[in-house]
Amino acid sequence: MNELSRLLELPEAEKAKRGLLHTPAEIAHQPDTWSKTFELFLSERESIQKFLSDAGMTGAGTSEGIVYLVGAGTSDYTGRAISCVLRKQWQCEVIAVPSTDLLTQMEQMILPGRKYLWISLSRSGDSSEGVAVLEKARKRFPDICHIVISCNPHGRMLQDSAKDPKTLGICMIDEANDRGLAMTSSFSNMVIFGQCMAHIDGIDAYEATLRKLVAAGKSFWPRAADCAASVAKQGYTKACFVGSGTLREVAKESALKVLEMTAGKTLTMTESALGLRHGPMAALDDESLFVCFLSGDKRAQGYERDLLREVGAKKIARRRIVVGGSELVTDSYADDYLAPAGVTGIADEYRAPVDVMFGQLLGLFSSIQWKLMPDSPSPGGVITRVVEKVNIYS
Repeated sequence: MNELSRLLELPEAEKAKRGLLHTPAEIAHQPDTWSKTFELFLSERESIQKFLSDAGMTGAGTSEGIVYLVGAGTSDYTGRAISCVLRKQWQCEVIAVPSTDLLTQMEQMILPGRKYLWISLSRSGDSSEGVAVLEKARKRFPDICHIVISCNPHGRMLQDSAKDPKTLGICMIDEANDRGLAMTSSFSNMVIFGQCMAHIDGIDAYEATLRKLVAAGKSFWPRAADCAASVAKQGYTKACFVGSGTLREVAKESALKVLEMTAGKTLTMTESALGLRHGPMAALDDESLFVCFLSGDKRAQGYERDLLREVGAKKIARRRIVVGGSELVTDSYADDYLAPAGVTGIADEYRAPVDVMFGQLLGLFSSIQWKLMPDSPSPGGVITRVVEKVNIYS
């Protein structure tokens, strides 16, 4: 039995006592939920197509509109993880913009006379900044069209969307509304939904990719769990995550999961494979954990392998872990290789839902190692499941 399954088999009373009621199950059930999210998209497809058409955002290569992907924290990383595939498929400018930046700098970020579509992403739909950003945008820039994607049907972002004809609200499946503090299922399912939206005019072609992702996820998490549990027992106080392109967003989300679920006892950082040498490498030492999400692109992979070799030669990591790559690895650039089965031929921009599970699992088992409660790992209430009490200034 793998280490995550052991947690899932614990008696309910012990799960409650140890803060394990939600997070382990929410990580494990992800591959099963992706197919449900695909079915949800199919049911919403026509309304989304009509909304995009009415907003003037259809026609590959013909749209002069600008798409903003709006969110905070993990929801921001969600937008960043789907920006590449949306840009490629929609053939228009797609930019991930944190809602926290829009709240303070909205006027500077809107070009007069341009057509905008904002796609807002939020698990709770109730965060102070998320609600305020939409309210401010509707008042000051009423021509902007909005799609709100949230996992909470009772959140204000979805409730307010129903009152605005220039907004389309979409509620994700209930399983994507994580009950634990850290976003796991909500991240991967909103990424899947975003990938579906990218292929809205050719969804049949994407379905084959989705099926590969589901199969890969189911085979990956048991092995990833055992590796994460083994790593966590070593009690790292620093961890560095690197990735290129879309996989850098996976690295960011993985770093956030470890930081959140260890209440900062494991300090994390993230960079691109080429960016790490430009200063941030100074933070690494021989007690650090180093995780690389290896690109499937041979050119990018060359840079990543060079970095892995350099980190090993300089002895600035106690353990190097590679996620991705081939099942048959013959080099010695890392101590552990976790290659999800069945992802051959899947481009990097689709891999986030599968690859991020290692970061989620590392956060979970590190939280346990630090004797915290993964469902609520911030004993002093420094961070909370929903950011609510933020003063909003007009």
